[in-house]
Amino acid sequence: MKLTSTVLGAPEPRALAEFYAKLLGWPIKTDEPEWVTLRPDDGGAGLSFQLETGHVPPVWPPVDGVQQMQLHLDIEVDDLDAATTAAVEAGAVVADFQPQEDVRVCFDPAGHPFCLWTRE
Repeated sequence: MKLTSTVLGAPEPRALAEFYAKLLGWPIKTDEPEWVTLRPDDGGAGLSFQLETGHVPPVWPPVDGVQQMQLHLDIEVDDLDAATTAAVEAGAVVADFQPQEDVRVCFDPAGHPFCLWTRE
């Protein structure tokens, strides 16, 4: 077995794919109205985005009775401050609550959380 993609639901799959293409530097490989796929040049697992017209973004930190985060993406970076700035310029929002000094929790344009982190 081989994991080929993580799929994120979004009200606008193409817009979310463009955000991650800019953030990760990955090209768009499949581009259909309800399905868009990014693949890294090294052939590793990619990201796909499917249309979910009723998408409800999760909240962070969790709140009882509200849509909770079911997954998030971890993105290792060399420079946390520079990567956070680049993510915000691409359309991300930095979460108010930050659980660790070497991690930045952010939200993509559809409200999915992702973490930028560094080993430093």
